[in-house]
Amino acid sequence: MGKKNDELFRFVEYSAEAAERTGYSDYSYWKSVFQNFMKKKSAVVMALIFFALVIFSFVALAIGKYDYGTLLTDSSLAFKSPNGEFWFGTDNLGRDYWCQVWFAAQTSIKLALIVAVGECVLGVTIGCLWGYVRQLDRLLTELYNIINNIPMIIYMTLISLMVGQSFFIMSVAMICFGWLTMARNVRNLVLMYRDREYNLASRCLGTPVWRVLVKNILPYLVSIVILRLALSIPSTIALESTLSYLGLGLGIDTPSLGILLRNARNYFLDYPYLLIFPAAIVSLITITFYLVGNAFSDAADPRNHV
Repeated sequence: MGKKNDELFRFVEYSAEAAERTGYSDYSYWKSVFQNFMKKKSAVVMALIFFALVIFSFVALAIGKYDYGTLLTDSSLAFKSPNGEFWFGTDNLGRDYWCQVWFAAQTSIKLALIVAVGECVLGVTIGCLWGYVRQLDRLLTELYNIINNIPMIIYMTLISLMVGQSFFIMSVAMICFGWLTMARNVRNLVLMYRDREYNLASRCLGTPVWRVLVKNILPYLVSIVILRLALSIPSTIALESTLSYLGLGLGIDTPSLGILLRNARNYFLDYPYLLIFPAAIVSLITITFYLVGNAFSDAADPRNHV
């Protein structure tokens, strides 16, 4: 019996490397984020549609029959319905509408991405300082209340009338007044995590403030930052469209979807295609990025990771 047991069992020698390998986890935060995001098929489809739209806005100008930079005005070709020659028809001046729409889509998407990144950087920076440095809380709270209590469209109207209308001016203006929501959300979360035990221990050990913010607090803000970043893109396009519709947006020499919508308001009852094409692109960008942003925000929340 003893001999049989010896054949079935044997002593295993202790190995520090094997023990360390057994306790090792290959967990990766961003890997888990993308795995959770890929599980939401509808969001993945929307993301593909958005990227396809962005790519096609560049391809469309290359395959189009006319170059936007050399558009010719021919009143005899005004208000041509979509056909084999003019795929999106022509406007009131007889210009090809296909290249106008896709060039405007590029402009609006570039503006939205620049403003979203600028708001994110400025909002996260101010929000972290606002929530972590107690001496700045009163000052930044009053600044937030002063700016937030005045509608943004008033700021943009004053800037367009007093400073001017251009791509650069609108980008800077939107960033300067659009960081409020991001900063407030970040500030509230920083207040929640600032005095947690591990952060108190880090400060007692002499860890610099920037390292506490970047290493201990910022990972908990990722989902909120991504959500605000995603929502900023459609809201920027919507605001630009509204301002351009009112004649307060980008300059005439910088076409955008909002400017096309403004130009179509006098003709869309008789020539609906002038409104349908730019409105469809604005709606598609807004809906897709809103759904993708919500899905990616949920995927980035550490509480949803196993």
